[in-house]
Amino acid sequence: MDLNKLIQERVLVFDGATGTNLQTQDLTPDDFGGEYYAGCNEYLIRTKPSAVERVHSDYLAAGADIIETDTFGTSSIVLAEYGLEAIAYDLSKEGAALAKKMAMQFSTKEKPRFVAGSIGPTTKLPSLGHIGFDPMRDSYYEQMAGLLDGGVDLFIIETCQDLLQIKAALAAAQDLFRDKRTRIPVITSVTIETMGTMLMGTEIGAALTALEPYDIISLIGMNCATGPQEMEENVRFLTQTSPLPIFVMPNAGLPENVGGVAHYHLTPEELERHMKHFIEDLGVSVIGGCCGTTKEHIARLSDLAGRVSPKKRSFEWTPSAASIYSSVPMHVDPAPVIVGERCNTNGSKKFKDLLLNEEWDACVSMAKEQIREGAHMLDLCVAFVGRDEVRDMREVISRMNTAVTVPLVIDSTEYPVIEEALKHYAGRSIVNSINLEDGEERMAHVLPLCKKYGAAVVALTIDEDGMAHTREKKFEIAERIIDLSINKYGMREEDLIFDTLTFTLGGGQEEFRKAGIETIEAIRMIKTAHPKCRTILGVSNISFGLNPHSRHVLNSVFLSYAIEAGLDMAIVHGAKIMPLHKIDEKGRELARKIIFDERVFEYASAA
Repeated sequence: MDLNKLIQERVLVFDGATGTNLQTQDLTPDDFGGEYYAGCNEYLIRTKPSAVERVHSDYLAAGADIIETDTFGTSSIVLAEYGLEAIAYDLSKEGAALAKKMAMQFSTKEKPRFVAGSIGPTTKLPSLGHIGFDPMRDSYYEQMAGLLDGGVDLFIIETCQDLLQIKAALAAAQDLFRDKRTRIPVITSVTIETMGTMLMGTEIGAALTALEPYDIISLIGMNCATGPQEMEENVRFLTQTSPLPIFVMPNAGLPENVGGVAHYHLTPEELERHMKHFIEDLGVSVIGGCCGTTKEHIARLSDLAGRVSPKKRSFEWTPSAASIYSSVPMHVDPAPVIVGERCNTNGSKKFKDLLLNEEWDACVSMAKEQIREGAHMLDLCVAFVGRDEVRDMREVISRMNTAVTVPLVIDSTEYPVIEEALKHYAGRSIVNSINLEDGEERMAHVLPLCKKYGAAVVALTIDEDGMAHTREKKFEIAERIIDLSINKYGMREEDLIFDTLTFTLGGGQEEFRKAGIETIEAIRMIKTAHPKCRTILGVSNISFGLNPHSRHVLNSVFLSYAIEAGLDMAIVHGAKIMPLHKIDEKGRELARKIIFDERVFEYASAA
């Protein structure tokens, strides 16, 4: 099924609530296979398939284009609570086959029907340490394999509460598509609670930033938790910013507890009115119903879909990074995005000592201190000779994942360390770095990890001949990296952040006297030729070897000229960058002459 093509042609309608429909059938514990399994709706696929068939047929008769399998909880993680984990694959496959059989009975050439494999959030939150990334990924893989083998047309990863949970599901889907040598559309749908964020505190912008880089995702959207009225602000945000089509599946309003049972009061007519607004005014492409919605709700939505067309959206997408909580663009006005440099064992003695003493909470406190000083992102490096860098990265980043509100830049030369970090980080991070020092070797390891986990990457202007000195050579290396990254490894220009590097001007070596101006002009050349790419600099390298005050002045002036040339991001200690108006004119001018190598030679006249 070409889902994208169908969306361009018309509004598509999903079915409604599975549990709500099952409850109307007055099922007994015997229908579930005994009192122990009562409430395990997924087990009905085996114990009373006719009940599940009735759910599907009701929604198909109401006009749904896409029905969901009764597999929301057929992962081994969930089934283990009933002692059924051993049948996770089989139950998923049987649920898919049952739904496919019903869809085929209703499908016509004029109105084909499709089956979405329902994949729920499980009962574990990996960001809180309830489960590891790999076990969650493996459980999803098994469930998805059963759904795919049972004949589903697409996956819907729904009711998502933790971005790390979604990443595990997407990793499973990527691996499954690779192993099966096939691919079907994937919908990711987050759940925004009544307080306005996902359960882990994630804003909708952070969710979009973290998920947008995954090219296996066909649609992104929201379902469950609230009714359409409470969803509107976040739906509007998605329609105004998302490059992906938008999916919305609200509850039938907010539930009311009546006699210990949740009752939903939004009528089919009210749901239709809200969804008409979402489609015609906001540009939503795919609609459906979640908790509390019935076949009557879906009948109204099906009739609506035949009468309306989505508004043509004009969206403004800004490449960004994100923590589990919020999104930070990779360019701000005024520039630069400040990347705090102190959580780095190679550059901060304090951080190194904290790491050696395994004072993990103090490491987190040091990160928070940089945020208070104005850092938009934080560079994180835990490398130290003789220590287990994978373990140290896991210990630090698993804490920073939920304790640090800004995105992290993962700084390591070791591929297992990078992957460990990406498996424990829920937001969208930046990996530092790739280069061509050993040809494509580093790119061949790092870029597939960036693709798999949705990360951006810093690219250094280094090739087989070493660090480039001239602007022309820096640009030449950047062009080569762009070509390989995009055409061989599937990255995008907006995923690449170039560090044109600089040598110190503090040593007085003749060969480095033009290091500042060559670095600045290389930035200008890259930004002119590739405006979607971002640029970054470790600013303080320019002043290495000078006394502290001179370093602050030179760093500040150098940063100003780099920004003028197009620098987007700067790895600096933000508290030690001085506004130019606070540097005396003589100091500013001296720094400028050093950066631009404006030497003045005086010769004594002959006697």
